[in-house]
Amino acid sequence: MSQPEFTLGIEEEYLLVDPQSGALVQAPDGLMEACAKDLHGQVSPEFLQCQIEIGTKPCANISEARDDLRRLRASVSHHAESFGLTAFAASCHPFADWKTQHHTNKQRYNELQRDLGGVVRRMLICGMHVHVGLNDDPLRADLLGQMSYFLPHLLAFSTSSPFWNGRDTGLASYRISVFDNLPRTGLPPQFDNWQDFERSVQVLIDVGVIEDSSRIWWDLRPSSRFPTLETRIMDVQPRLEDTLTLAALTQCLMRMLWRLRVRNQRWRIYDQFLIGENRWRAQRYGVSAGLIDFGAAEIASFEQLAEELCSLLQEDAEALGCVSELHRIKQIAANGNSADRQRAVCAAALDNGADHGEQMRAVVHHLIEEFHQDL
Repeated sequence: MSQPEFTLGIEEEYLLVDPQSGALVQAPDGLMEACAKDLHGQVSPEFLQCQIEIGTKPCANISEARDDLRRLRASVSHHAESFGLTAFAASCHPFADWKTQHHTNKQRYNELQRDLGGVVRRMLICGMHVHVGLNDDPLRADLLGQMSYFLPHLLAFSTSSPFWNGRDTGLASYRISVFDNLPRTGLPPQFDNWQDFERSVQVLIDVGVIEDSSRIWWDLRPSSRFPTLETRIMDVQPRLEDTLTLAALTQCLMRMLWRLRVRNQRWRIYDQFLIGENRWRAQRYGVSAGLIDFGAAEIASFEQLAEELCSLLQEDAEALGCVSELHRIKQIAANGNSADRQRAVCAAALDNGADHGEQMRAVVHHLIEEFHQDL
């Protein structure tokens, strides 16, 4: 079997805010035009007018991805500043009210508003997607089922949405709770082969429910536009380097599964009921409470899981040139992720006598600072 290229593509969604108040702001008419002129097809509006989406070029390695993603973030930041705004990357705004937001007047989004009704109005959430280039459809179908085991791990490392409507939700990723209200979301089904996947999708196309598989929003899906597997479960990252760590982890996991396939081996397929329990634990606790190790029949801490992943994927990280990026998952496991840092900022503001509004604004300013620190 020829080795896939394992190219990387990263998509991120950002929120536009007033730099003083931290409140969401709709994108001015000229902002998207200025970004589009600068970024040549790598930027687009998102469902809500306060959002903006970017996507890297297909990158050969994590170093290329870093350069392109830094350029994209810096450009959005520069053009937002020229309109008196700023941007940050977190999967929920700490205190915004979704009921006051408006969706973008674009055919695709108008159709979503029509088809999904009130559910889609709550979509004041941002995610990150990682595409990994694979070279044939049977391989994509094979890895789709095996990769599902690791989706809760990716979610837990990434969680960045503990607050919603100005309240701590008690969850590390409230975004997942909002997104799961849409149809065709959650863990991907198990398919025996590529033909089974195509037949299932074609049923919905034939009856007019969807026009193509881009309207399927599973946590992991074969891309309808590119020869990739697209991982969609992760919260978006305030810090550039955390995005790259998660991208490297995703890329290494897929190479590891391909490596097993070459050796006539495969990762064990567990029932969605069990993986779903780990998904919930990741959504609820992030990296603070561990995941179930089904083989050992115990809950493993994230310090332990990070060590095991780095050992398992060392060969793949060396081949892909992302050893340092992969090993940063140990720092996240030990020190916490964005959800943990946001809560710490909120608690520190409270200790300093801030009222509730000031606490929430402190979290927004923290997110703005993290977004800009590596640009």
